[in-house]
Amino acid sequence: MSIHLYNTMSRKNEEFKPLEPGKVKIYVCGPTVYNYIHIGNSRPAIVFDTLRRYLSYRGYQVTFVQNITDVDDKLIRAANEENTTVKELADKYMKAYNEDLASLNVLPPDIQPRVMETIPEIISFVEALVEKGFAYESEGDVYFRTGRFKEYGKLSHQPIDDLQAGARIEVNEKKESPLDFALWKAAKPGEITWESPWGLGRPGWHIECSAMVLKFLGESIDIHAGGSDLTFPHHENEIAQSECMTGQVFARYWLHNAMLNIDNEKMSKSLGNFKLARDLINEYGGQLIRFFMLSGHYRSPINFSKEMLEQASNGLERIRIAYANAKHRLATARPEEPNGAAEEQAAIIDQLRQKFIREMDDDLNTANAITVLFDLTKEVNLYLRHENVGKAQLEAYRDLFLELAAVLGLELEEDSALLDEEIEALIVERTESRKARNFARADEIRDLLTEKGILLEDTPQGVRWRRK
Repeated sequence: MSIHLYNTMSRKNEEFKPLEPGKVKIYVCGPTVYNYIHIGNSRPAIVFDTLRRYLSYRGYQVTFVQNITDVDDKLIRAANEENTTVKELADKYMKAYNEDLASLNVLPPDIQPRVMETIPEIISFVEALVEKGFAYESEGDVYFRTGRFKEYGKLSHQPIDDLQAGARIEVNEKKESPLDFALWKAAKPGEITWESPWGLGRPGWHIECSAMVLKFLGESIDIHAGGSDLTFPHHENEIAQSECMTGQVFARYWLHNAMLNIDNEKMSKSLGNFKLARDLINEYGGQLIRFFMLSGHYRSPINFSKEMLEQASNGLERIRIAYANAKHRLATARPEEPNGAAEEQAAIIDQLRQKFIREMDDDLNTANAITVLFDLTKEVNLYLRHENVGKAQLEAYRDLFLELAAVLGLELEEDSALLDEEIEALIVERTESRKARNFARADEIRDLLTEKGILLEDTPQGVRWRRK
């Protein structure tokens, strides 16, 4: 089996073949740290963390780089508003960003470069583009000549003649062409600046990623990823300046996640539906947010709502309960499989693992991979209906739960409250087990409920329960 990824460049699912066998170089665009991240920012972080985890699971040695934009117009404005320096503001919100991602169980990048720490490399990169004739200085600004790159528009699939100046590109009389974009910006009063061959100034937005990729990963990388809103102009401009600089293909595979809506509307401050990631993490927990984000395919828009979160919560809890039941039953499991079903159970476990891999191989289809976890939940529950079960079989089920959940970044050991209907279902199973004189199973259910903080009281009118 081989991994296939949807490449924005070709608009096709392509077999993944890294530049160097067994090794993968990934660069993901990080945040501009002028404030706390909103919930939409967490989607690419979770998605491409899962990609990284899966590639590692499939045996690749992954180098994962994600940048931090700590010099930008928004940072300068926010620092002035908060009466602090750009660096102090960036330090504050970079720390908050990393805390939020840790709460979402996103692994730290191998390298997390910052613009302020990459200024010499950025200046050298711009100098080289000027020397090659791909860039020009104009009154202290330096612009890239998009007309010199004949393939400009190949990522967004727009002919250069049809392209309109997009985000962060303004028509300016200092430019030779409206589509030319800034590599270096001349100093303005009150802004953070550095010395350069063109006078005091600071980097443009797009150049930082190209310089960081070259510094930390080399001229060509395997995967470049980010939100779909970055396709044009940011990633288009990265390709242009990098490929003109090196003469090499910048990235072999371009992956972009779709956007997130709030209650079926685009998230915006004007609509009053702007939600910070940390607020939702505090309210619902990072694991539920992660599970919800992975419940849809990364290239499909996802709708964030209270109802959808409740559905995700129910699903995640079903998986956790099945895992907890299997783990708890190990204490009374038989050394040998007592039902003559050892081979059958081994085959089921292997089939589930292979199905999970097939789904993830198909363009990181986490939605279908989670369906496999539900299939695993079903099979575990069926096996646990036996009065006696085998230890090796339960251990294999437990280990598969942990194996697949780890790929998705899910933690099954995390304590969580049972839903009322789940408690009722376990009580019904306990009652039926007692009627069938399967007292061992009845006791297991009582112990499990006790662990979850549920107290049972057997009365003549039936079983009553309450939370501690």
